[in-house]
Amino acid sequence: MRLLKLIPVLFLFSLSFLHTRADEGMWLPLFLEQLNEKQMRSMGMKITAKDIYNINKGSLKDAIVSFGGFCTGEVISNQGLVLTNHHCGFDAIQNHSTLERNYIRDGFWARNRQEEIPNPGLFVTFIIRIEEVTTQVLAGVTPAMNERERQSRADQNISALRKQVPMEPYQDCFVRAFFEGNRYFLFVTEQYNDVRLVGAPPSSIGNFGKDTDNWMWPRHTGDFSLFRIYAGKDNKPAAYSPDNVPYVPRRSLAISLQGVREGDFTMVMGFPGRTTQYLPSVAVEQIVQVFDPLKIGIRDQVLAVMDGFMRRDEQVKIQYAAKYASVSNAWKKWQGEVRGLTATNAVQKKRNYEAVFQQRVEARTEWKVLYGTVLAELEQQHRAQLPYAHARDVFNETMPRIELFTIAAQYHSLVNAFEQNGQTGYNRRREQVRHRLEELFKELDLRVDRSLFQRLVQVLRSDPEMKFLQPAWERFSPGESGTVLLEAVVYEKSKLGRQQGTELLDPEGRIAVEAIKQDPGYQLYLQLVQLYGASVTPRLNEYQAAINRLQRTYMQAQTEVMTEKIFYPDANSTLRVTYGKVSSYQPRDAVQYSFMTYLDGVLEKYKPGDYEFDVDDRLQELYRQKDYGLYGVKGRMPVCFIAMNHTTGGNSGSPALDARGNLVGLNFDRAWEGTMSDINYDPSICRNIMVDIRYILFIIDKYAGAGHLVQEMNLVRKKR
Repeated sequence: MRLLKLIPVLFLFSLSFLHTRADEGMWLPLFLEQLNEKQMRSMGMKITAKDIYNINKGSLKDAIVSFGGFCTGEVISNQGLVLTNHHCGFDAIQNHSTLERNYIRDGFWARNRQEEIPNPGLFVTFIIRIEEVTTQVLAGVTPAMNERERQSRADQNISALRKQVPMEPYQDCFVRAFFEGNRYFLFVTEQYNDVRLVGAPPSSIGNFGKDTDNWMWPRHTGDFSLFRIYAGKDNKPAAYSPDNVPYVPRRSLAISLQGVREGDFTMVMGFPGRTTQYLPSVAVEQIVQVFDPLKIGIRDQVLAVMDGFMRRDEQVKIQYAAKYASVSNAWKKWQGEVRGLTATNAVQKKRNYEAVFQQRVEARTEWKVLYGTVLAELEQQHRAQLPYAHARDVFNETMPRIELFTIAAQYHSLVNAFEQNGQTGYNRRREQVRHRLEELFKELDLRVDRSLFQRLVQVLRSDPEMKFLQPAWERFSPGESGTVLLEAVVYEKSKLGRQQGTELLDPEGRIAVEAIKQDPGYQLYLQLVQLYGASVTPRLNEYQAAINRLQRTYMQAQTEVMTEKIFYPDANSTLRVTYGKVSSYQPRDAVQYSFMTYLDGVLEKYKPGDYEFDVDDRLQELYRQKDYGLYGVKGRMPVCFIAMNHTTGGNSGSPALDARGNLVGLNFDRAWEGTMSDINYDPSICRNIMVDIRYILFIIDKYAGAGHLVQEMNLVRKKR
């Protein structure tokens, strides 16, 4: 097999099911001029690719930050003000909340710079420039290498390369693989570590609709928060200091008050996390028919147990609210993913594409030698891996939900620390474990956990692909009634769930380790983990290595064989640009969704005292008075809108920009029917959801009375 030729990847397909859609793709900004600018301008964009990405002068990319490494943010003033989602800033907001100052419930607004709150550990990262380094990274890589050897050589080359990159002392760089490891790009970055909380609406606005509306449209959530970047007096990155000053950016975003209309061009910039657009049909088929339904079914049971206790006990409701939301998030997303993949006939479309690919390969001798069997081999490996991947998903969906096992894992880290580094290692790890256990016990109810244990151990015992765990059941609880007996052993004899069981954290490492090893709950956890590690992990890794190699070959083959297609790289948490148009949609028969929601809908959903749909008096009064200031339109207050931009996790907090590059919205979610866009983007139902910037400004100015923050922004009032 040859390494990928470094050839242009812009093509146009003639066949309808092969045609690359104008709305699809997560594009590297340095290639926009070459690959996308013409199309973007034909869709209505008024600026140039150089206005978006330019390393010689300020451009839009200089206003976009990776927020904490898990979300996106954007600079919206020349004083370092950063806008991101409420859910992206939630941890910081929560950390500063107390019973007396409940910023989650009541919101927070700094009236001046002195009231802006530091957030240790929170950072933002700017991308300074991007360079292709494929040749350097793959130097010395040969077709004869296995995956481990190949990765080792690439890692060595990357390490050497990073030492040679010209950059300032306060800058850093990293390298990421693209196109399944066929190409590599280097990113030079600047990271600012003094990021302070400036403002956040109450959760009744910032998280309006909570679990019920999650992944859904229509949406009425003001999902935003405000932070400020501080720098040293030289405007360079600096550790937190009271003497630091607001950062002056190379570029900040102008904010349009004109809003959007159906068919308007929109562009989203940010750091999308992970997509898998180039999977073969067999892999997509397994997602639809096996993996997603399997995980949904297990989470059905987890949520049923939690919900039963939460409805009966207010204390449990408080303890398990965040856990329930976490379990529910992916559970709901997977359901939408299956629905979307099925409705758009994604598997058959993949098969049609592969049929054309195979036909072309067979028609040319060189391609037939290189790529003739790649699809057949991929199918073989995916089907061979299936039972092990099934076991992986069952294990990963059950074990972490049993918090006694989570506690056991903490104790296991203590055992490892002692056995590897003696008393010194034990001492260092002991305080970390103590702190983690304190946090776990705050949100643990053993009645709930015992019920989850009973339900999920039965899943482990009954699933035919989990037979390798049989020795654990025979050891601890043989027979048909084993689950009940096992539950009694673990929850009545084990000390893992007892906060007062401090003997398991004895200052003397030898004593503690001996006590931990004798605990029946720990013994069960350890045996389950060891059986999984021995029976599943090696085979799973073996098949995955083969799949990775074949997928890289298949990716290379597509760029050579399917020479009319645009190939964009899968998301990998690097800076991307996606573009499309504001658009309503019809998810199913007789259902038509408009592209915009209004404050009217917030009041229509209003349920007094409800934790998801309560509306406070101040917002109700502004609605009654229609007191919307600059931000309303003909007596109505826009709240959210949708468009056909291709987004995923990591795009939370990404700016939605209009044709002139002005900020018009803040990305925060996707419509449920289109969550399958990570695997198969389809413009008929794939929609990203954004807070209208006018609603954000209305909340800041009219609701919160923080107009001083609006005054530092550059508002564009020009008509279309």
